[in-house]
Amino acid sequence: MYRKILKRWIDIILSLFVITILSPVLIIISIVVRIKLGKPIIFKQKRPGKEQKIFEMYKFRTMTDEKDSSGNLLSDEERLTSFGRKLRRTSLDELPEVFNILKGDMSFVGPRPLLERYLPYYTERESHRHDVRPGLTGLAQINGRNALSWEKRFEFDLQYIENVSFGLDVYILKKTVEKVLKKEGILVGNEKIMLNFDEEREKRNMVGKKE
Repeated sequence: MYRKILKRWIDIILSLFVITILSPVLIIISIVVRIKLGKPIIFKQKRPGKEQKIFEMYKFRTMTDEKDSSGNLLSDEERLTSFGRKLRRTSLDELPEVFNILKGDMSFVGPRPLLERYLPYYTERESHRHDVRPGLTGLAQINGRNALSWEKRFEFDLQYIENVSFGLDVYILKKTVEKVLKKEGILVGNEKIMLNFDEEREKRNMVGKKE
């Protein structure tokens, strides 16, 4: 009952409440992003959701559009501004995802939506992370966030999917607020120590072929 019906209704009611309460914050951040980074204010990126259905995920923009002499975009690290770093460290850049939740693309709790290009690299078991709506936060986020290895992250995702319940969602949301306030497990820019998932799997496959 909770997984099939109540969870979605709670997402709708809670997202409307959050949008209403935090509307002044959303407006202020939008104005500052417009002043410091220009247009667009919202960064949109295609991500796979439930049953691998592709949707556009919304975030506040944190990087410039600076290019090199050849017209190519500079690296993410070079384009990430100090203001953008602050947004990421406080997780405020993710606030627009509440509109994704209202639309039904996402849920408040679930596996984080990853890049579309990662889809071919999941194992059959890992692909089950798309059996539910992706979340604003999840079990992996309260157990290390982006400091976790990919394998650990996926294990937490699958553990959540196998045990979805109202009590677990409340627990994850409570722990998420604590983590965000303490800024735990958040790696930004060149602090990131993990390879992108597709790069890691390609590297592993190359090692396997050599052996």
